[in-house]
Amino acid sequence: MHPSPLTLINLQAATMVGKSDPYGLIADAALVLDQGRIAWIGPRADLPAAHAALLQKDMGGRLITPALIDCHTHVVHGGNRATEFEMRLQGASYEEVARAGGGIISTVKATRTASQADLVAQALPFVDAMIAEGVAVIEIKSGYGLDAETELRMLRAAREIATLRQITVKTSYLAAHAIPPEYKDRADAYIDQVAIPTLHAAHAEGLVDAVDGFCEGIAFSPAQIERLFTVAAQLNIPVKLHAEQLSNLGGAALAARFNALSADHLEYLDEAGVMAMDQSGTVAVILPGAFYTLRETQMPPIALLRKHNVPMAVATDMNPGSSPMSSLLLAMNMACTLFRMTPAEALAGATTHAARALNLPNHGTLAPGQAADLAIWNAQHPAELAYRIGFNPLHQRIIGGAL
Repeated sequence: MHPSPLTLINLQAATMVGKSDPYGLIADAALVLDQGRIAWIGPRADLPAAHAALLQKDMGGRLITPALIDCHTHVVHGGNRATEFEMRLQGASYEEVARAGGGIISTVKATRTASQADLVAQALPFVDAMIAEGVAVIEIKSGYGLDAETELRMLRAAREIATLRQITVKTSYLAAHAIPPEYKDRADAYIDQVAIPTLHAAHAEGLVDAVDGFCEGIAFSPAQIERLFTVAAQLNIPVKLHAEQLSNLGGAALAARFNALSADHLEYLDEAGVMAMDQSGTVAVILPGAFYTLRETQMPPIALLRKHNVPMAVATDMNPGSSPMSSLLLAMNMACTLFRMTPAEALAGATTHAARALNLPNHGTLAPGQAADLAIWNAQHPAELAYRIGFNPLHQRIIGGAL
């Protein structure tokens, strides 16, 4: 059941479309919602008579944007890694922590012992925090099970969250996240015996929207990722990749060869990789939370991405180790302050380009026919969203046209 048609008036609309203004701003706008979609948007003075006759709601001059989209999270997991936070403050690097048996593997141990109900219960407070900041879509990855049973349980937990909250969940299968202890020094065997067979099982159960991997020296080589991506292509599942976070192994170029939805992190990405992403239409997902938490110094090549017109999404990377952050507004601020992205780029990164990174063409902009998932802010200009630190200006969400 869709709510009754509704016309919103007296608002400032950041449509995120149009070239003359990066926000696509419409002052004193009106917006018509019908059948869960945007039926009309434009200056209030141009509102057609038929729409003017509908029930109206005065928004008090507030700002309206597409609802936010967090396109890279690991929100389903067991336990936490607060003690490793202390280790890093004492000088240990992310790679040193991982090689000592910490890092992702410590979360794997906690996740394997958690039931689906446990995983959902631990994730919901973070999901609720995202919803409270105007988020309508989140991506949730597996990758802390590293065995068939737990990987499938994580994906089922992600699907369950979508039934418990008014939020869209897109799942990414990330079994190629780390090499589990039982496969130490046998990464190829893990790909062949666990990652690929479990992908088939997850796909058969309808649990996979995309396939992801971690292409890095402490994880999987490009050749190993390629074997997994080849199977994903055979199953007609889109791919994305954690690439060039700690070194440059050519992961972004590999992802581009498979027409990946996105390549994520990218601190060590070179111009050849940027050009490959441009040719394939692959989105660059910028993750300042991990950069900040790990106290990295190598920044992603924002200028090169701009030069080659590669769309840049911004996400929290919410996870228990390298980015224990659930605030997309804070991620937007960090993208500006740490990487010198503009507020307009940050907002596009959390709306338009995030939608593209999740293959959601009907989200991320305000235009006729688009999903009526909106965020209404106690603000007058969209630059305010990335400007403040630790302040949430959300007035309310509209999901599927319902206030």
